[in-house]
Amino acid sequence: MKASDTFKETIKAYLDNRASNDELFAKAYSKEGKTIEDCVTYILNTVQKSGCNGFADEEIYGMAVHYYDEDKIEVGKPTSGRVIVNHIVELTEEEKSLAKQKAIDEIVAEERKRITSKSIKPAIKLEVQHASLF
Repeated sequence: MKASDTFKETIKAYLDNRASNDELFAKAYSKEGKTIEDCVTYILNTVQKSGCNGFADEEIYGMAVHYYDEDKIEVGKPTSGRVIVNHIVELTEEEKSLAKQKAIDEIVAEERKRITSKSIKPAIKLEVQHASLF
């Protein structure tokens, strides 16, 4: 499974944060020869070997920490596949307001387009012929 940039960034952000709060892990995290690419390859190979399709964040982060803690660890070969990262996006009030206004503007534009596309057709002139008895 080739890791997406989002997956790598998510793992790296977690590890950076952990290293800033945990001096012992910071030493392991700064070991020479350890890379985020190898860490991700290790995680993906471990996941593939397990046969499971879904993991909790803590399990994946635990694999990442394990990779950095161990001096002699078999990373494995890069594999192909797809990684899905679930994210919760936190928007600021300003971003929410902008998104809402954009949605409103799009709806207004669509309605205007719909209304104008139903252009007023010229009135059809109907001639009614009345039968005359005279």
